[in-house]
Amino acid sequence: MNNNIYVPIRRTKIVATLGPASDREGELERMLRAGVDVVRLNFSHGSADDHRQRLARVREIADRIGKSVAALADLQGPKIRIARFQDGEVELDEGAPFILDMELDSDAGDSTRVGCDYKTLADDLDVGDRLLLDDGRLVLDVEAVKGREVHARVVVGGTLSNNKGINKLGGGLSAPALTDKDREDLQTALDIGVDYMAVSFPRTAADMEEARRLLGEKGRAIGLVAKIERAEAVADEATLDGIIKASEAVMVARGDLGVEIGDSQLIGVQKRIIKRARTLNRAVITATQMMESMIESPLPTRAEVFDVANAVLDGTDAVMLSAETAAGDYPVETVEAMDRVCLGAERERSTQESGHRIHQGFTRSDETVALSAMYAANHLEGVSAIACMTSSGYTALIASRIHSGLPIVGLAHSAIAQRRMALYRGVVSLAFDTSRMEASALHGNALALLVKEGLAHVGDHVIVTRGDHMNAHGGTNTMKVLRVTDAHRRD
Repeated sequence: MNNNIYVPIRRTKIVATLGPASDREGELERMLRAGVDVVRLNFSHGSADDHRQRLARVREIADRIGKSVAALADLQGPKIRIARFQDGEVELDEGAPFILDMELDSDAGDSTRVGCDYKTLADDLDVGDRLLLDDGRLVLDVEAVKGREVHARVVVGGTLSNNKGINKLGGGLSAPALTDKDREDLQTALDIGVDYMAVSFPRTAADMEEARRLLGEKGRAIGLVAKIERAEAVADEATLDGIIKASEAVMVARGDLGVEIGDSQLIGVQKRIIKRARTLNRAVITATQMMESMIESPLPTRAEVFDVANAVLDGTDAVMLSAETAAGDYPVETVEAMDRVCLGAERERSTQESGHRIHQGFTRSDETVALSAMYAANHLEGVSAIACMTSSGYTALIASRIHSGLPIVGLAHSAIAQRRMALYRGVVSLAFDTSRMEASALHGNALALLVKEGLAHVGDHVIVTRGDHMNAHGGTNTMKVLRVTDAHRRD
């Protein structure tokens, strides 16, 4: 194995949600400088203008500090929620009856019944079904369905307030993944120029295929992210694989998923999703409550540190922050803490060794070259980096499926490709415009750029992949081992 000294560049990417906290003066720039690679625009909150203005600020800051930062638009999906109470909240006692009434006025709830935004809930339920409200904090068992009323018994009581979510244990709610609001927000996401778009609550690959169809030709460069949060999505291997293959990335959305399948199954399912995504050459984001205590605390708990570290050890491409950076008191400190934990976990040797697809055949030349380059880099002494000249970022994605302690440098002329690569584990994306370069100068210019960025030094080896026809998607067919010399130091 390659015994090079570990290069302390964080490989796991950080996704941070924008909101009122990041809107504070100077906060967004400090977050990006602290290590944010992807910003999340949560379309469950805020207006189209809010998202447009936030992304414009991200682009301006990223350009100024010389960093590629991707933008992820996260569609809200179906609102499977109760309506509201006359007094804002009620106490539900264990053993008490409670009714979900589809025809009750939206603001007329009390301690005996409440309305529901999801008007077809009664059609999806049978006697004996278990409902989990407010992320599972309250539990109801269905005793009868009478017309548009669901009569239930409180199993686990507590305080229930307005607009809390409803999940059915084991899944089975028929709400479509894409709502009318999502279709409007999809157009907004297209207009403001996001790089990724997350679809909430997909049940099958068909939901992702519909989103792709809606994006059309204008959105063909946008990567689709499937949020895995329904029990149906992980019920069998074929369904999960279908959703992954229909997407450019997946998100382990542990909130709703954990409620629907139960916490005892969640950790195993998380590991399975990460493994399958990597096997199928897709990026994967691990999300929900990763450092939630830092909404109000400047330091994470030990449990949160281990949670983040375990996702890193499993091979996730990215870890995501939600309310911590959107509405918390310590958004910059949270990013800094996430950065430290990821770097700490990545020092483990297991994150730098890989058997990915070592016993499988390949069907594409670019995959063959990318994986060959990674195995060569991991076994050849003196290699400091892998440089992938790429038009779309795909070669860098394939290379990043191999665990390594070495940086993968994605060299792309396209700003869109540079930002897309910001999500890929271990990939550093740099601007590299080959349109005015002679073929004979490509390698020398690439090595000079790596030296300038501190990714390679005189005497190092760099493995370079490229195609005969630059800027042609899928054309990577060449791998070379090059040595950095004094000629590549261009002060």
